Amino acid sequence: MDNLSSNNKKRIYINLLDNLSKVISVMLVVLGNTEVSLIPGISMAGATPELTKLTPPADAEYLFYEKPKIIEAIPVTPEGHPTPAIITKAAKELAGFPIMIVRGGTYLAPLVPHVHISNYVGRDFRKKKALQEAEEIVNRAVIFGKELNKLNLKELVIGESTPGGTTTAQAILWALGYDAKTSSASPCNPQSLKEKVILEGFERTGVKKGDLENKPLIALEEFGDPMMATVLGIAQGFGRDVILAGGTQMLAVAALLKAMGEDLERFMIATTKWVINDKSSTFKETAKEIGVMYCYANLDFSKCRFKGLQDYERGYVKEGVGAGGATWLAMKRGFSERDVVEKVEELYEKLIY
Repeated sequence: MDNLSSNNKKRIYINLLDNLSKVISVMLVVLGNTEVSLIPGISMAGATPELTKLTPPADAEYLFYEKPKIIEAIPVTPEGHPTPAIITKAAKELAGFPIMIVRGGTYLAPLVPHVHISNYVGRDFRKKKALQEAEEIVNRAVIFGKELNKLNLKELVIGESTPGGTTTAQAILWALGYDAKTSSASPCNPQSLKEKVILEGFERTGVKKGDLENKPLIALEEFGDPMMATVLGIAQGFGRDVILAGGTQMLAVAALLKAMGEDLERFMIATTKWVINDKSSTFKETAKEIGVMYCYANLDFSKCRFKGLQDYERGYVKEGVGAGGATWLAMKRGFSERDVVEKVEELYEKLIY
């Protein structure tokens, strides 16, 4: 650089400063477990209820390795459909955006570098408070969010992996006064079972729909899960634009944020068309009622060579591990939804052969 003119040196210096000042996006994937996933028939986020304990760390590990470390295969539904982490991994490998793993509260830690918020697992809210440590988790997560706010970030994309989380989400939405139905990783949404479980929890607490409209932390303690508490705290601490990358579970987070006085204008949910088109849930209606914006990835697996992926079009899996938000990030960096689908096929082929 010594041979350059002073004008050229100045130009290079200005360009360096300009590059440093460009905002970037970071994606977080928050891991959570709840005992609710162990209720037979309520969660499809694992081949068996017991294996749902391993799904969050396995999802996180798959984003960085060819296969998870904690188990020998990627998480699948009872019918064998692959985790939506395969979509997030495809988008990440295409677009190169950074992903940070956050342990909100799981049985086991993932075998990848991660931020530890807590190891508190949500309890079965039919029997006891779901998350008596809710305020502690939120406060820790706020600290992390504030540290992220010191970085050169315009926005934060937050996904999740939480088996059984659509049931805890529906319980939260009901407690806050929303007549909502959450989605499912199965084409046969176990809505009647969810409602039975939620009503048993309400009976334990003496709560009715809407009773906790102005008491979001109590709702979180009684019926929530550690993922919700963690995302809630990070979003509050960060203070800038937040993309809630998920389906109906993120509606519950948005409802909690609203109940805590947050302005939802800086929030948007990024999901997939499979959630939007799910007639067994009330995603669009509930999003409108809460007042949160949303967008969705129009991924199409109908022409994929593999049945495990084609079945996404039949209502299996739908969303998770921030799949919609990761696709949104890839598209912001110039890749198409078709590019993501092709990369998913490539990754899936490696898994089965």
